Amino acid sequence: MILTFHNESYLNHENKEQFIEEWTTTGRIDLARCGHTASLLADGLALVAGGVYGGNTNCYELYNSSTGTWTALAGMHDPRWYHTASTLANGSVLIAGGYDDNGYPTSTELYNPSNGTWTATGSMNVSRYYHTASTLANGSILVTGGYNRVDSYLDSAELYNPSTGNWTTAGSMNVSRYYHTASTLANGSILVAGGQANDTSYHNSAELYDPSTGTWATTGSMNVARSQHTATTLANGTILFAGGQANDTSYLNSAELYDPSTGTWTITRSMNVARYMHTATTLANGAVLVTGGYNRVDGYLDSAELY
Repeated sequence: MILTFHNESYLNHENKEQFIEEWTTTGRIDLARCGHTASLLADGLALVAGGVYGGNTNCYELYNSSTGTWTALAGMHDPRWYHTASTLANGSVLIAGGYDDNGYPTSTELYNPSNGTWTATGSMNVSRYYHTASTLANGSILVTGGYNRVDSYLDSAELYNPSTGNWTTAGSMNVSRYYHTASTLANGSILVAGGQANDTSYHNSAELYDPSTGTWATTGSMNVARSQHTATTLANGTILFAGGQANDTSYLNSAELYDPSTGTWTITRSMNVARYMHTATTLANGAVLVTGGYNRVDGYLDSAELY
C-alpha cells in the first residue's frame, strides 16, 4: 500500500493563505520491501528497485500515478539493498553498490526506461553501502563514503562517467562517513554533512567537494552531531537539516540551516517529534514534508509534519 500526500493552498475570508492536507491510499506495492530506491522517470512512472524482504530481491516495480497501479517485473542483474539510484541525463537510472546475501557488491547497472532492460556497467573501485550519490553539473555521478566489511568505514569517493561507463577514484573526504547526507549547492559544489565515523562516533562536521578541482575543503560544523538525518534544499538556497540520531540512545527533533554563502549554520525551529531514518520532500509551495522514521519512545512513526 502506498499513501500519497496532497497539499493545496487557498485564501480564506481574511485573505490569508491556508493549506488543505490529506493522505490518500493508492495501489498496493506487489512485494513488501525496505532498503529500496525510488526514481521518477521521464514518462512520469516511478521506478522502485531492489530492497529486502526476508531475502534480497532483484525485482523492480513501476508505479503509474494515472491509474494508481503497480507492475512488478524481474530483471535486475544483482539483488541489492541500501544501494543508490541516480537518474542520468539520458533518462537511464544508475544503480550502484548496496548489500546482498554475498556481501557488498562493487557492481553497478543501468535501467533503460525506453525498453525496460537492465544492463551491467562498470564496477566501482570500492564496495559500499549506506553511501551517497550526487549528480554533478557535467553529468558525472559522485559517490561518497559508506561501509563495507573489508575496508570498514569509508572516506573514499569515486566518479562514474556515463559516456564511458567507467569509475575513477576522486579525492578522499577529510573523514570517513556513513549515514551522512550529500546536497548539491547552486554553485555546483557538493555539501557532505554529518554521519558516523564508526558505531559510536557521530559527526557534526561538514565538507565541500569542488568538481572543478576534485578536492574537498572543510566548512562550518553543524551545531549538533547527527546521523541518518535529512537534508533539504530550500527555495532561497539554504539547506535544512532535520532530525537524526546523536548517539546510540538520543534521537533528535532539532533542525538547523546551512547558508552556502557564509558556510555557517543557524538553529531553526525544532520538529514536533524526534525522528531518524525519516524522509523529507520539498512541495510545490516550498514547504518541506517530513514523514515517518523512528525514535525509542514512540517506536516506528506514522506521523508527518510540515516546515
